[in-house]
Amino acid sequence: MNAIKSSLIIALAAAGTALGNAQTLDLADFVLSQSRPSGIPDTQPALDGRYYYQQSADGTQILKLDYATGERSTAVLEPQSLASEGTAAWEGYKMSADESKILLWKDVHMIYRHSFSADYYVYDTKRQRLSKLSDAGGEEIATFSPDARRVAYVKDNNIYIKNLDNGQTATVTTDGVKNHVINGVPDWVYQEEFGILNAMAWSPDSRTLAFLRFDESQVPMYSMTLYQGTCSPNDDYELYPGRYDYKYPVAGEKNSVVSVMAYDVETARLGQLAVPVAPDDYIPHIAYARDNSKLMVSTLNRLQNDFHIYAVNPASNEVKEAYHETSDYWIDSEMANQVAYYDHWFVIPSNKSGHMQLYWCEIDGSKQVQFTHGNEDVTSYYGYDEKRQRFYYQTTAGPLNRQVKFIDKDGREHALTKPEGTSSVRFGSDYSYYLLTYSDAHTPTQYSIGNAAGKKVRNLETNSDYALKYTQKAVPKREFFSFSKNGVTLNGFMLKPADFDPAKKYPVIMVQYSGPGSQLVLNRWALDWEEYAAMQGYIVACVDGRGTGGRGWDFEHVVYQRLGHYECIDQIAASDYMASLPYVDKDRIGMWGWSYGGFMTLMAMSTPGSHYKCGVAIAPVTSWKYYDTIYTERYMRTPQLNPEGYKNGSPLEATDKLKGRVLIMFGSADDNVHIVNEMQYISKLESENVDFDMHVWTNMNHSINGCDVRLPLYRKVMNFFDQNLKK
Repeated sequence: MNAIKSSLIIALAAAGTALGNAQTLDLADFVLSQSRPSGIPDTQPALDGRYYYQQSADGTQILKLDYATGERSTAVLEPQSLASEGTAAWEGYKMSADESKILLWKDVHMIYRHSFSADYYVYDTKRQRLSKLSDAGGEEIATFSPDARRVAYVKDNNIYIKNLDNGQTATVTTDGVKNHVINGVPDWVYQEEFGILNAMAWSPDSRTLAFLRFDESQVPMYSMTLYQGTCSPNDDYELYPGRYDYKYPVAGEKNSVVSVMAYDVETARLGQLAVPVAPDDYIPHIAYARDNSKLMVSTLNRLQNDFHIYAVNPASNEVKEAYHETSDYWIDSEMANQVAYYDHWFVIPSNKSGHMQLYWCEIDGSKQVQFTHGNEDVTSYYGYDEKRQRFYYQTTAGPLNRQVKFIDKDGREHALTKPEGTSSVRFGSDYSYYLLTYSDAHTPTQYSIGNAAGKKVRNLETNSDYALKYTQKAVPKREFFSFSKNGVTLNGFMLKPADFDPAKKYPVIMVQYSGPGSQLVLNRWALDWEEYAAMQGYIVACVDGRGTGGRGWDFEHVVYQRLGHYECIDQIAASDYMASLPYVDKDRIGMWGWSYGGFMTLMAMSTPGSHYKCGVAIAPVTSWKYYDTIYTERYMRTPQLNPEGYKNGSPLEATDKLKGRVLIMFGSADDNVHIVNEMQYISKLESENVDFDMHVWTNMNHSINGCDVRLPLYRKVMNFFDQNLKK
């Protein structure tokens, strides 16, 4: 379940002397993309470390630019190279490892929230020749071999490899069938909860393609009803609705059976590798070390508290254990996602010390060394600089900040970026330069180039005009605070009206997400509907309760098998704290949340002792028995093993305790939190004669985005709070 904390609608009255006369901005101005800080086009490091590639803003060119000066070395791809395909713009690109070829794609069609199919093309930079990957198009996850002589891709659940030397295409699998077997692409729940979209891995010598095979034939089917709609209408559904069927394993039900396969491109031999996994175990990651005989396979048991990494030789099918870790709670999936393999060793994050730290491990399993320490959590590992012998990573600092640091060859820690604010980097290929993305609560996102000494080389985008527009004094600024209750210190931020008068009493909107490992209280730029609400006379506050991230393992794992319990206690404590402030009207406090936050809104409003007069729950889980296996069982085990936890953590079981007015909103085509959550919940409210408000967004998924729906969505949210908190 992704932490839905979307950049949404802001209506501002910005008095800007630098911009001339004061101007009133329409609400719609803050829904559209131009209301967000300017970004930069997609960049990819060049092989030499001195340059990087960047797609032009109009998508027609791929440029090679100097990190230090920004000067253009050359245009690797010119518009005239694309004219034969009837368009000069591409939706994405990927360079081959040797930079001799480029994968380009267009005509993207979304499959789930993050995955897509597209028409892929290969551009030969030396011959300046463009060719279509396949006549039919509609490929998924096209992937160069390391030697750039082949491209593997998925089409209709089967894998194909195109030889770029002779144009021939080899069929790797033939058993792929929709809703039965998937090759090379993860199933829905792997995509959503492990965050992986590509389940293929090439060997360093380009001879072997390893991949995951998903047999989802025993996974129960879920059907969504689709309607004609008025935004991009589907006229096939004008008189009778359509249906979308896909495999979705709910907690306690059957998962896909996943196996690791290997294909030899020279012999065309395909075989299954002998990875020691049970039928219901997970394989969240595969990758090669810098050795053709070492395919590294990560596995997790069904309850996700027993983690292994195996080194598998695809040629001999020999398997050796490289790493093993167990937990009394759950294994963080970031262990698999952020592990990095080298020659005979690898780096892996683990929270077994009490905080997420980095470990250096021998692939043969003979040695493990923790090389980061302290009370901060490592949040990203960026890699190892062999020339300077440095390990780069991002860590919590505060814990409201994110700082980039490195460990030198003597084991000493150094700061690469300042501790305040939120910094993230993308390094060049030899770590001489990096692209820095920075913001803080009062500084919109900035992009710059830095060097290995930690010095800024040049700015790419400062968003100075945006800052003038959106950081005027009329726009509320985030103030951070903390308080203690029940022996626990909690962090929060607050937004006050620009004309705040401490002698007055203000209504309050509490916003939160609250999901395990999430964190909303961060020193970073976020201009959302909350600022607009504060400008309308509300105090808006957010508190990260127990279970959220950045505070160490003990703070996070306390929610194990009891989702909704401690989070609810802490959100009620937050309302108590706000009610105690002299400028808050304790009888006018409301709550808002999306996804897990919607679940928490309903839980808090159904718990005795809360100050919440009303709440908005968007796409809420109302019973964990309806949600997917990987996410739910990670924190709750199965319904069969933890029936009391499922019952006590279900708003559906507490409708008779609901106090206050609630607005429930959801998309009718939500493939993540299914509509059954809301339908069962409102059915119980109806049977108990409880009044409520509801809105359904036709054909919208979990994000409820597109077709300009965010404007009416947040207008409805504001109207609801005005009706219930201002009267």
